Amino acid sequence: MSQPSNKSFPGTAAVAGGEDAAAAGHVRLPVRAWRDGRLVVVEDSVAEETPVALVYNSEPHVVMMATPADLEDFALGFSCSEEVIGDAGELQSLEVFRHDNAGAASYEIRMRIPPQRHAALLGRRRNLQGRTGCGLCGAETIADAIRSPRRVGAGVPVSSAALRRAQDELRRRQPLNALTGATHAAAWAAPDGALQLVREDVGRHNALDKLIGALLREGRDTARGFALVTSRASYEMALKAAMAGIPLLAAISAPTAYAIRVAGEAGLTLIGFARGDSFVIYACPARVLDAGPRGLGADGTAAS
Repeated sequence: MSQPSNKSFPGTAAVAGGEDAAAAGHVRLPVRAWRDGRLVVVEDSVAEETPVALVYNSEPHVVMMATPADLEDFALGFSCSEEVIGDAGELQSLEVFRHDNAGAASYEIRMRIPPQRHAALLGRRRNLQGRTGCGLCGAETIADAIRSPRRVGAGVPVSSAALRRAQDELRRRQPLNALTGATHAAAWAAPDGALQLVREDVGRHNALDKLIGALLREGRDTARGFALVTSRASYEMALKAAMAGIPLLAAISAPTAYAIRVAGEAGLTLIGFARGDSFVIYACPARVLDAGPRGLGADGTAAS
């Protein structure tokens, strides 16, 4: 059985962030837990992980495993960060269909894009399953997998106090992870660290794509703020941030060496181990007010 959960794009999301997304993103299951030296039966909140097929102009592109919430944001963010489209205006329509097969749900997101974009996509199409947001799964060639990033703009200066504020607020704004302990979050913060958007998913790439899609749907200026993620900063996290024009990406865990190289190429400020008052700047430090020179070049490096 298939039924559309959203009729057109742009429009209101079927499930959009916060408590509603948390409700859609988990199930309650009976489990056996060892507590106080004995086995007891309790109910546990378990994160949902659901196949989500992305279909462009009636052609299947990739199946990702994702949390079934904020799927409109996910589809738009993925389409832009993976260069399927050049900007949000090229996504001509979007419909989300839920399929129920013997009690197991899956989703199909049908999108229309310009013919020239679809032709380019067919030239580098992915046709394998993406495991929980693993963005390289299904890329058929090295050229498809390893893309050059866009250069990001100058952005805005960010202080260590703003980074700390964003972390503190994010800890309180992950309802799905609070229930399940199994999800990542990606957040958008104003220059002063005040959080404006948060998206959660079992996959770290998915959470960032959902955030990018939400930013685009709301028409926010991605140059005026920064992103914070509750995961490591892999190559694709840095690449997706750069493709969205985000000038600073902070992660609570470590980056990879490839992510650092991508950040340097893009002029992206990359921060790892953002925990409390401590953090490490791995690329383009000039956007961090406390880190040295106040002069800021157009690429986020120190102006001479």
